[in-house]
Amino acid sequence: MRGLLVTVVLLGAFVAGTAWADAIDGEWCSVQGRTLAIEGPRIHTPGGNRIEGLYDRHGFIYTVPPGEPDAGKEVRMVMVNEDTVQMAVGAATAFQTWRRCRPGTS
Repeated sequence: MRGLLVTVVLLGAFVAGTAWADAIDGEWCSVQGRTLAIEGPRIHTPGGNRIEGLYDRHGFIYTVPPGEPDAGKEVRMVMVNEDTVQMAVGAATAFQTWRRCRPGTS
């Protein structure tokens, strides 16, 4: 868990204006129309798998399961604010921005 906290802090340092929101739990949507849902240590991945990852109230890390794009890569997410998550896949230094899904979107 300490490693997760270090990752979240480091990711937060790269995101200007980081403000901790209540929790990362909930449904998230990408601009490409993909969705994921986090509930504590459990995630419903964009590829439809239900797996467990490393959970922190403001961050989440998991390994993409087999059969999904980027299988085997680590995905790191950190909250920017109540409605925004920054995500990095594998060794990527560019973040993907995900937003809380609107009701009826996921």
